[in-house]
Amino acid sequence: MVEVQEVGAGIGAIYEEAAVLYANGNVAEAERVLDFVIEDSTNSAGEGLWMMLLDLYRLTGQRERFESRVLDYATRFERSPPPWVDLSCQPGARRGDVAPLINLSGNLSGQAAPQFQQICVIGRKSGAIRIDLGRLRAVDDTGCGLLSKTLAQLASDRVRVSVLNAAQLVNMLQGQVAPGRCDNREIWLLMLELLQYTGEHERFEDLAVDYAVTFEESPPSWEFKSQQKAAEDTAVLDTAERGGDAFRFEGELTGASNEPIRKLAAHASGKQVVTVDCSRLKRIDFVGAGTLFNILATLQSQGKLVVMQNVNAMVGALLRVMSVDQVAQVTLRP
Repeated sequence: MVEVQEVGAGIGAIYEEAAVLYANGNVAEAERVLDFVIEDSTNSAGEGLWMMLLDLYRLTGQRERFESRVLDYATRFERSPPPWVDLSCQPGARRGDVAPLINLSGNLSGQAAPQFQQICVIGRKSGAIRIDLGRLRAVDDTGCGLLSKTLAQLASDRVRVSVLNAAQLVNMLQGQVAPGRCDNREIWLLMLELLQYTGEHERFEDLAVDYAVTFEESPPSWEFKSQQKAAEDTAVLDTAERGGDAFRFEGELTGASNEPIRKLAAHASGKQVVTVDCSRLKRIDFVGAGTLFNILATLQSQGKLVVMQNVNAMVGALLRVMSVDQVAQVTLRP
């Protein structure tokens, strides 16, 4: 469900106003409203409003403005920011165009040196690579050093890198170090490196201070590691693999062109659970949202569950305003 955190007076009204402006096609005005409340020091804008603004930047292709905000988002909410994805023009991604995925699993030690050499070769050849750390069960100090050097080499070779499940590995490594204990230096350095991929600036700073005290040397400097290309590839693949039987909404659904909404009822015939892929849906207006609510309410009365996946935050806000989230399950895109 779409979550809105209402902290200061009027935040709910601003949430609704921005959603309505965007639904009516007043994109610049919706951006101005969101920008104003987030910049206003007397208000404490909740995460819902921040996600709306970040998604608005993605929907309008404003990468520089997006990247100027994500660090503030990560610091404020102490979580990884969403990746940059240009939603202003979404060409279909072919599997052959997607960055290669490398899964590291089991125990990572010095014996993995040949594997990391191959990772560098693959990265240089493709220009982008995804490294998934989610299956690692143990990593020693030498293995951490190998991974750190590989990431540095890929950066030197200008390879676009996405590190998946980095936070999971950091949490696992946390128990292997302690402030004041001068061992496992490569583990410390890898943790500091991975936190730059997850965008956890405050956690990075705390660990950097402990590192400086423990080893009596300056820690690495903070640099947010943008993962936009490989993360976008991952999202595209995930959608493709999940959505084989999914109904799709794409582009802009307005009163003059809401035929896809009407076709949803026919698609739902004979199904108890209906998945609607909204990853390529940019905007829906009031007429379209009203039509959608009526169809979804009818399907709900028939005992059907409709799941709308990968909804952008601007559309998600309107669906909440129009109570569409009361007759369907609505999940936002990462």
